[in-house]
Amino acid sequence: MGKIVPRRRHAALLLVALSALAACSAGPSSRPVIAVHGDGAQTQTQAPAGARDIPPLGAMKSNLTWSQCTESTRLRMGATAPAGDQSYECARLVVRLDAPSRPGRGNLGLSLLKVGTGGSALVVVGDAGGEPGTVKAARLAASLPPALLSTFSLIGVDRRGTGKSDGVQCVPEVARAGIVEADPADPSQEDLLAAVGRASQECVLDLENRLPAVDSWRAAADLEAVREALGADHLNAIGVGDGSKVLTLYAGRFPDRVGRLVFDGAPDPTMDVPSAAEARAAAAEDAFEAFQKDCVVRGCALGADATRRFTELLSALRDRPLRGGEVDLTPGAAVSAVLAGLADRPRWPALADAVVAAETGNAGPLLEFVRPQVVDRDENPALFDAGFVTACNDTTTRVPPERVAGIAEDWRGRHPLFGGWFARRMLLCGPFPVPPLPETPKVGSAPPVLVLTTAADPVTPRSGTERAAQALPAGVVVGWQGGGHGALGQSSCAATAAREFLVDAVLPTNGTVCPP
Repeated sequence: MGKIVPRRRHAALLLVALSALAACSAGPSSRPVIAVHGDGAQTQTQAPAGARDIPPLGAMKSNLTWSQCTESTRLRMGATAPAGDQSYECARLVVRLDAPSRPGRGNLGLSLLKVGTGGSALVVVGDAGGEPGTVKAARLAASLPPALLSTFSLIGVDRRGTGKSDGVQCVPEVARAGIVEADPADPSQEDLLAAVGRASQECVLDLENRLPAVDSWRAAADLEAVREALGADHLNAIGVGDGSKVLTLYAGRFPDRVGRLVFDGAPDPTMDVPSAAEARAAAAEDAFEAFQKDCVVRGCALGADATRRFTELLSALRDRPLRGGEVDLTPGAAVSAVLAGLADRPRWPALADAVVAAETGNAGPLLEFVRPQVVDRDENPALFDAGFVTACNDTTTRVPPERVAGIAEDWRGRHPLFGGWFARRMLLCGPFPVPPLPETPKVGSAPPVLVLTTAADPVTPRSGTERAAQALPAGVVVGWQGGGHGALGQSSCAATAAREFLVDAVLPTNGTVCPP
């Protein structure tokens, strides 16, 4: 089957007293283990009580046909492609579509990327609405410890509907722009509801019976097909954000095939939709505060008044939006852009400069953070559609507009920068068909899972990731005190913990804290 396309155009950690220590140290049992300035955490070789043993690493015996794709992968990463001479290979894998109305029937193509020289496979799965797994794997390869890439080959997977896999491209660009541009402070929801209604209608018409097949449940089954194609006895994998949810579903469905798993941020499995949205609003406020502090430390042009200046920028854009081509810089687009920038920690300096540029009437730099959501670019489809369809297929909750209006008013008071935005995003699934959700098996017995949290993560808040770890038979938590979405690639301490676990089957002590 070809690509799914429209028929129509459619708390910083203080370590003064610890600086003399040569290695990580552990305090009393009531305190977390402290990792000092990026060193590895105190480790243990025994699995927690009740957990299955960590499986041995097996050799990859792939039956896939790989071809060089270094140039095209660097093009997809654009100006932010990492330095270095990494080489990438790509492959296609055909899996079952498995739409609810046609179980076991239909096919769908997945795009895979391989980087590294190791003989074992380490699969990378990302957020449905974020950077595709192939690109995420390429970026991680430039920042992870060399021992990882000599033990494993990273296998990035563009989960169904995303990236270069048979994609979901069903939302008209004008509807994407309308949703992104909608002012989160507008008491009227009419324009936003109109854009949301058109997005849902077009996806229903264009995808037909394929629509409900784009979800996390079937993405988990895709990973079993990937494991089989790689010839691996167990699935070793890194789940980034919502990708961790897919791996949790995989562990429930294929418990005997679970290998060494690392969750880099994970959605809260205990909260309903409104509670999870408010948790993200609060976490985004924390992330902006961390961004502001970082700005002060660096002496950036935004200075110590980032909150005030951003608020004033939104007011100015409310009076006079800045034209920007496919999408205009409105208050909604500015908030969307800042949220995207907060999640991408390496781009914080560019985000600060972009806000300053917008103050002077130059919309371009700030819109660069939001354009990937709206338009196809650098051989990547717009990110909005797959995230929208997957999120709405993963829940039966539909929040009525009148309730959203009340929640938005409340959250704008409690979370002034981002409360209204997160409240109004609950409107997106309103007109979307309610899916027939399968019964999800609990993860009964499994090997230990390394779970990384980030103190100020606007996508998967720390508290929710901790609860996701608690829901596992043996979730071992390492907490990075930094900001942004995900710790791998940002914290050498977190990367060391991941390397020791994945390569040597050595676990850090649960509750280890990594400095920012």
